[in-house]
Amino acid sequence: MISRILNSTAPQYYRLGKGVVFEGAIRNTASATVVHRRHASHERNVVQSPFGTVDIPAKNVTDYIFEGYEKYADKPAVTCGATKRSYTYGMTYEMTNRMARGLLSQKGCAMRKNDVLGLLLPNIPEFVPALHGGLLAGLSVTFANPLYTAEEVCRQFENAGVTAIVTLPMLLPVAEMFRTKVKQYKGTICIGGKHDLDKNIYGFEQFLKENHRSELPEIDCHKTAILPYSSGTTGLPKGVELSHYNLVANLAQGSHPAISKYYQPEYIDKKETILTIPPYFHIYGLNAILHSVLKSKNHIVSIPRFIPEDYIQCLAEFRPQFLFVVPSLLLFLATHPKVTPDLLSSVDSVLVGAAPASLQLQEKFRTKVGRDIDIAQGYGMTESSPVTLCTPHRYDQSKVGTCGQLYPSTEAKIVSLTDGSNLGPHQTGELYLRGPQIMKGYLNNEAATKETLVEDGFLRTGDVAYYDKEGFFFIVDRTKELIKVKGNQVSPTELENIVLELPEVSDVAVAGVPDETAGELPRAFVVVKPGADLTEKEVQEHVKERVVKYKQLAGGVIFVKEIPRNAAGKVIRQQLHMIAAQFED
Repeated sequence: MISRILNSTAPQYYRLGKGVVFEGAIRNTASATVVHRRHASHERNVVQSPFGTVDIPAKNVTDYIFEGYEKYADKPAVTCGATKRSYTYGMTYEMTNRMARGLLSQKGCAMRKNDVLGLLLPNIPEFVPALHGGLLAGLSVTFANPLYTAEEVCRQFENAGVTAIVTLPMLLPVAEMFRTKVKQYKGTICIGGKHDLDKNIYGFEQFLKENHRSELPEIDCHKTAILPYSSGTTGLPKGVELSHYNLVANLAQGSHPAISKYYQPEYIDKKETILTIPPYFHIYGLNAILHSVLKSKNHIVSIPRFIPEDYIQCLAEFRPQFLFVVPSLLLFLATHPKVTPDLLSSVDSVLVGAAPASLQLQEKFRTKVGRDIDIAQGYGMTESSPVTLCTPHRYDQSKVGTCGQLYPSTEAKIVSLTDGSNLGPHQTGELYLRGPQIMKGYLNNEAATKETLVEDGFLRTGDVAYYDKEGFFFIVDRTKELIKVKGNQVSPTELENIVLELPEVSDVAVAGVPDETAGELPRAFVVVKPGADLTEKEVQEHVKERVVKYKQLAGGVIFVKEIPRNAAGKVIRQQLHMIAAQFED
């Protein structure tokens, strides 16, 4: 079987470019009311999910999503919309199993349970066996954006403790650079490449064909499964420890019949095609989309990067019933002349993530389609696996701007920014969340974990929000310093550290400035040392060489006499915005 899988679907190579990364949630099919109860600690104004609780199986996430796959062994599971390379559920599971045994084999990578595997891949079908082969082998897996610079990849992989990498031929130089930094490096598996054992490189196809006889371990569901990186509410990117239990919990929550149509009786045996863009290396693209589609045994189609022509061709060829989009993509669909109503005639549901889609944009899309269509929105974070809120099916359109109601088994509270008390409906404060999907903590960073995971297991989101009497939540601001560029998280601290490498710079602060297309763009406020000479272009070029495109200082550089800071030394970013306004005037 493995020969048929690999010989008939040989990996092809990809042009990698700017991707679309975003967060969101899954659609809902029930209305609800908010319930105020006293928690066991007698805490007031803790909001309960209107959908109650769900049972969470004590399973590893690989077994959970592939459970019952035999019935659908000949049905398509994952497809590349650009190359048309596709694997069935049977093929995908066979490859996953062989990958796991090869990773543990002495003739393979000889990894040990609890080692960390790094993925440096775009959205390709092989992402699934690469990831789940690692998980089934008892490893933890981290993944980096393939558009990152070599410096960014090495920094993340060193922090995560990676000892083996799965990647593509064009990205082998990055893996080779990392190999030279790690004493106990065990191997690079190259999808589309060949064995080069002198450099510990294994061709993916040959690696899976070899007869690896290693035994697969029992996996504790509370073990760390994946390590996505997030800046959290502030600071440098940190490894988010998400256990098998966290990931399974969020999938079980999304499998509630009131949340997903795919678990309603009439859809149990009706399998659909889902077209998606969010990268699998992002928690939303991974657990909320890829895993949820595999769990429901539907067919997921994606492309390695967003190219308008490729996306339009996918609409024409695959006739998807469900689309995952961001507001800019929804606008593209609503306005591009080549996207005709006929191309969208198969679509009956759309989920918008990364940022709210205005009512005007939704109506513009419905006008293009020529009929009513379900458009859902939601809210999530890397630290919550990711979904915590979602909009109900056919919800009241007067609730413009809502990100929905609480997921099953999820609780929330709005905490006053002045006195720390729990607030009631229509009062604005910081959103705190609690549920089985909340992370274990940040890898090797106890201080950041304690700052984010507070009393009674609540997660501080860093977002300012309120809820109404029906339990619909609205995000109105951010207390955290993160900059969101087209849904991508950008850490001001990371960029500030890079700018400070310039010998001419004595101080710097980075903040986001509004941008109609990107949402925000990073802008640097720079203090130059006395007598030093530095230009905006020199600062931008220095940063450009070290970071992926969306992190670059596209918002410009402003030279200032000093950075406004409070008594504790923290940057007063509100004053930075005032300084920026003066320059724009």
